[in-house]
Amino acid sequence: MKHSRLTALIFFALILGVLVGHFAPDFAVKMRPLAVIFLRMVKMIIAPLLFATLVVGVAGHGDAKSLGKIGLKTIIYFEIVTTLALIIGLTMGNIFKPGVGFVSGTSPHAIHMQEAGLMAATQAHTTVSEMVTNIFPTSIVDAMAQGNLLQIVVFSIFFALAIVAVGKNAKPVLDILNSVSQIMFKFTEYVMYFAPLGIFGAIAATVGANGLSILKNYAKVIGALYAALAVFVILVLIIVCKIVKISFRNLIRALQGPALLAFTTASSEAAFPKAMDIMERFGVPKNIVGFVMPTGYTFNLDGSTLYLAMAVLFSSQIVGIHLDLNQQVIIMLALMLTSKGIAGVPRVSLIVLAGTLASFNIPILGVAILLGIDQILDMGRTTVNLIGNCVATVVIARWEKSFDYNKMNEFVRQSKEESLGTDIKQGFINIEKHIEEIVKTEEG
Repeated sequence: MKHSRLTALIFFALILGVLVGHFAPDFAVKMRPLAVIFLRMVKMIIAPLLFATLVVGVAGHGDAKSLGKIGLKTIIYFEIVTTLALIIGLTMGNIFKPGVGFVSGTSPHAIHMQEAGLMAATQAHTTVSEMVTNIFPTSIVDAMAQGNLLQIVVFSIFFALAIVAVGKNAKPVLDILNSVSQIMFKFTEYVMYFAPLGIFGAIAATVGANGLSILKNYAKVIGALYAALAVFVILVLIIVCKIVKISFRNLIRALQGPALLAFTTASSEAAFPKAMDIMERFGVPKNIVGFVMPTGYTFNLDGSTLYLAMAVLFSSQIVGIHLDLNQQVIIMLALMLTSKGIAGVPRVSLIVLAGTLASFNIPILGVAILLGIDQILDMGRTTVNLIGNCVATVVIARWEKSFDYNKMNEFVRQSKEESLGTDIKQGFINIEKHIEEIVKTEEG
């Protein structure tokens, strides 16, 4: 219910922002500080959230002896699939070019973005060696203060590996960071309560400065992302299911409840418990579901990873920064690391996007623009995240030769019977209503 109310408020803020931007443009432009304040609140979460979640994620699952074959196979599969998601995201971003010509060159908003782009252009076009060198921090305090996501990731990985090497003596530190991680999840939830105000300010200011014609460009961004997500599902998830000889159609039919919940709430968290239960009933052993699903929500958010690749290109395109192939490859490699810090809560991709842009000296104006439609974008990518993780459990179960086809067939049969029973019941209800109407008519 909490997610539903927030979703409703966000859509209300989106519509209200468009109306205010159109009918009171001068007032709407003055609402931009609401978006700026929200983005500042998002940026203040970056360092502690990423550090805590990444260290806990790596240290908690980084012991190869405790993970065994299942852990190794899971990580290998996650890396392959997320790499494919990044490649598809970058490819579709270069094909659609959603940021090119996003705003008219005469509006004050466009001029501000062009100036920011010119200031950042010389910084963004660094050599590959400089970009790689800048990944390694000289001071973690400075990296956190600057919000340099890549440097925080590198420090976090080394810190986590050191915790694993130390063993039991480092457990108190891991427990503290686990608590910090949970606190930051709650902190993120509180910040997201301000999302409607931030979205109102962002969309109102954008429409006020550029007119309703900007909505066509927003439609282009939404269309590009959903097209990319569809390509990923077709070229990766469906083919993977064919390889492991599992019906993707039956899997989607089984997941329609959690998938609908994930789509409407834009939260993987909301659909997580139900999805785990369904995958166990679908034929995946409990131990595999219990390991792969939670791990996937740290290491295998396919939809969010794909979105981040497109969003980085969008953010560079709107300010006129051209990223060549070498730079895009470096960004892809960076996102392979930074995307691991994404939590399964709404709009947290904005946090990772802001940090990644800062790491490559690209203005975060793209984040402010995407903020206005992030709810719509988040609904699609969150649903793909959920489906991707469920497919992962099936793949690992088949890889371990422990998938129960009998349970799957029984689950599919029961689902069809329940669906048929519902249809028959509804049919009888309709017949009864029709008979009652006939009787009333004759009596009249």
